[in-house]
Amino acid sequence: MSKIRDYLELMRMHRPIGTLLLLWPTYWALFLAGRGHPDPLLVLVFGLGVLLMRSAGCVINDYADRDFDAHVARTRDRPLASGRVSPREALGLFVVLVLISASLLLFLNWLTIALAVIALLLAATYPFFKRFTHLPQAYLGIAFGWGIPMAFAAQTGQVPNLAWLLLAANIAWVLAYDTAYAMADRPDDLKIGVKSTAILFGRFDRLMIALLHGLALGLLYWVGRQAGLSWPFDLSLLLAAGLALYEQWLIRDRDRLRSFQAFLHNNWIGMTVFAGILGGLYIPA
Repeated sequence: MSKIRDYLELMRMHRPIGTLLLLWPTYWALFLAGRGHPDPLLVLVFGLGVLLMRSAGCVINDYADRDFDAHVARTRDRPLASGRVSPREALGLFVVLVLISASLLLFLNWLTIALAVIALLLAATYPFFKRFTHLPQAYLGIAFGWGIPMAFAAQTGQVPNLAWLLLAANIAWVLAYDTAYAMADRPDDLKIGVKSTAILFGRFDRLMIALLHGLALGLLYWVGRQAGLSWPFDLSLLLAAGLALYEQWLIRDRDRLRSFQAFLHNNWIGMTVFAGILGGLYIPA
């Protein structure tokens, strides 16, 4: 039972925030593509796929970072870093999760399957980008948002320009919240040589997070206009802007704990935008 608990912890089952931050943009896309009435089977398949691929991503991330995590205060007790799970066990778990995820492809069309192959490559390669670029968060934004073109492909059989615009908004949002996440680890990352946008932005980190949140909301407003969403969507963006301002207050002193809280708080932004999409689709102008 202790080994099972270690595996579940390695998959971050005790911390669902990553799954939620993946799920919101995927469901934004699925409900937009279905004009508020997506195929219920696709809602279930994509929900399970997000959970499984996020778990697989956590496993391969910890495998790649196993020599770094032991030197970071927030991660030194993770199963791989602490030695409770071996690297070989982690790779085996990753393969099992990917194979289970692959079984979901039986319910999807060929275009979505092709996009799913790219999604796997993104998930498997992301952890290594922090070795040689200060912008791993941008790559994470693509990986976390790849469910957007997949959702449109599964629901409509094509990937329209609206999907790529929504993906661009998601990349800006991920850059914002993952920079706050990186701010919590910045002192340790500087010591061990891991790169991040928090290090790249330096003393302009708060300003850049504000600008990126603004860019994400501006692109989402454009999505709303292109999709013909009614006033509840615009209201949701105003509420999301207020939530982003609250996060600026959280990170005002660049405190580790509060920076991590700001990252977690983005779940509410994702939920607010999703509620706005539903309202914008169901409530007439």
